[in-house]
Amino acid sequence: MSNDYILAIDNGTQSIRALLFDANGHLVAKSQVMLEAYFSPQPGWAEHHAEDYWRALCQACQRLWAQTHAPRGSIKGVAVTTQRGTMVNLDKHGEPLRPAIVWLDQRKASQVPPLPWWWRTAFKLAGVEHTIRFFQHQAYPNWIKEHQPDIWAKTDKYLLLSGYLNYKLCGRMVDSIGSQVGYIPFDYKKHDWAPSWDWKWQGIPVERHMLPELVPPGTVIGEISRMAADATGIPVGTPLIAAAADKACEVIGAGCLTPDVGCLSYGTTATINTTSRKYVEATPFIPPYPAAVPGHYSSEIQIFRGFWMVSWFKEQFGHLEQMAAAEQGVAPEMLFDELVNAVPPGSMGLMLQPYWSPGIKVPGPEAKGSIIGFGDVHTRAHMYRAILEGLAYALKEGKEKIEKRSGTPITRLRVSGGGSQSDAAMQLTADIFNLPTARPHLYETSGLGAAIDAAVGLGLHGDFETAIRAMTRVGTEFEPNPQHAHIYRELYERVYQRMYERLKPLYEEIGRITGYPAPL
Repeated sequence: MSNDYILAIDNGTQSIRALLFDANGHLVAKSQVMLEAYFSPQPGWAEHHAEDYWRALCQACQRLWAQTHAPRGSIKGVAVTTQRGTMVNLDKHGEPLRPAIVWLDQRKASQVPPLPWWWRTAFKLAGVEHTIRFFQHQAYPNWIKEHQPDIWAKTDKYLLLSGYLNYKLCGRMVDSIGSQVGYIPFDYKKHDWAPSWDWKWQGIPVERHMLPELVPPGTVIGEISRMAADATGIPVGTPLIAAAADKACEVIGAGCLTPDVGCLSYGTTATINTTSRKYVEATPFIPPYPAAVPGHYSSEIQIFRGFWMVSWFKEQFGHLEQMAAAEQGVAPEMLFDELVNAVPPGSMGLMLQPYWSPGIKVPGPEAKGSIIGFGDVHTRAHMYRAILEGLAYALKEGKEKIEKRSGTPITRLRVSGGGSQSDAAMQLTADIFNLPTARPHLYETSGLGAAIDAAVGLGLHGDFETAIRAMTRVGTEFEPNPQHAHIYRELYERVYQRMYERLKPLYEEIGRITGYPAPL
């Protein structure tokens, strides 16, 4: 088994990576191709040419072969994990009809299909009328049918990015259950397309024949085609195994398989997840997503503009650190950690609520970001630490929601994503949650999660529990500082948890006065 390798392809928002793992979870080789995250034909839009994702995948694979001595014939299988919610319209020949709409897109349909009276009545009685309306207006198919009806009429297949890349690799319209996260008619409880009577088929214009066949993670989808082999260098006939969406793969790649372990992702979107066999809606009527393990659910709370805020701060206020890092030949993150460590826990009263993008329920569509507590003592360093603390407070709130709904206490944390590489962010996370907090043994947890799916599907490990135990390990661990934890508990309970309720009426007034965000 030591000579068996797995190729994991991780198509994120800002790059695509080809990762070669062995059956013990060691990263043998890696290549990365940077992507333009999206282009915006109009404000709020986010699009990317689907063909460019494919070309970048091929380029990443070809670069990988130039960087490793591992024989290609030792690659036992391939698995693909991608960003969630990015959708591709294909014609009857399997060619894209328009640019993919990326998950960051904020356009809204103004005209949506009317639902039958019985569904409207049921949703009104359940108090979720607004949530359903939000879903319909946000759903990309409704916008495309309204504004580009000729394209929608020609759409033969409507796929997530994962389904499109699987098709390009093996020629089959098949996707993983674990990748189904988006405005699609999916039954999140039964892990299948919604039954014909479900309101989702009436809420968006997607028809069943437009969707791919679904298989559980770890299932062999097909084999690498001759065309794909020529483009990527992957040997023809290599098995292609279903993985899951990047966040789901990240969770198992961080070693989180039981509901007592909270998995934090410090990525563009910051999330807290737990994995369980039990269907748990952390927010009522908002379903858990499918996990990267068959028959499991991933209860999730997300902060949409999570560590995007950190990138924003660095772009707007971090030029000195970036220039100094270049001069010193060190990573900029080292100097940003120095900024954090120069400020005491609590940022001397500067408190941040990280709702830079609106939500669905709590926060609702009126939500905005806010920073309170400014004084003449505050500097860039205080603001930077307050951003990290605000994100951790919001995720702690998510942890408490998940615990309340599931009945299972979260007793330890694993943190992955770009933000996990900051020791300062890891320590304040341990302090705010007052829990032992660890980062995984490697950074590429999404790719490792996909490799775990492939390892089980190929029989390199007998089951998911065995594979996760063999392929994941804990890296650096951070224990909470009792004094810091006390300060954070006071600020969280007496200040942070009151902020949204107090500020919500003001957010609503801002929306009414400025028209942003526009009401549905």
